[in-house]
Amino acid sequence: MSELPPCPQCASTYTYEDGTQYVCPECGHEWSPAQAEAADEAKVVRDAVGNLLQDGDTVTVIKDLKLKGSSLVVKVGTKVRNIRLVDGDHDIDCKVDGIGQMGLKSEFVKKA
Repeated sequence: MSELPPCPQCASTYTYEDGTQYVCPECGHEWSPAQAEAADEAKVVRDAVGNLLQDGDTVTVIKDLKLKGSSLVVKVGTKVRNIRLVDGDHDIDCKVDGIGQMGLKSEFVKKA
């Protein structure tokens, strides 16, 4: 079974195919597979609340994050300034004060 893309308007995962179009049952938006491929190229990164993130934003950590191979912990409420968005599992590249350069997942931060 193929994985259908989420709706580009409301991000619903309940999309389905109707002939040559994709349809979102929640908002009624219809789009073609060519538009879906173009949307995949322009990757959108959102924080835990759903706010759009961009390079240079300041974010706040919403959960204690243990660092692998270390006893250090990034505490809740830590502000991270001047983030950089990258491809991969950890989609935020940043420098955390007191810890250094690291990658974060967008699901554990919110825009400040």
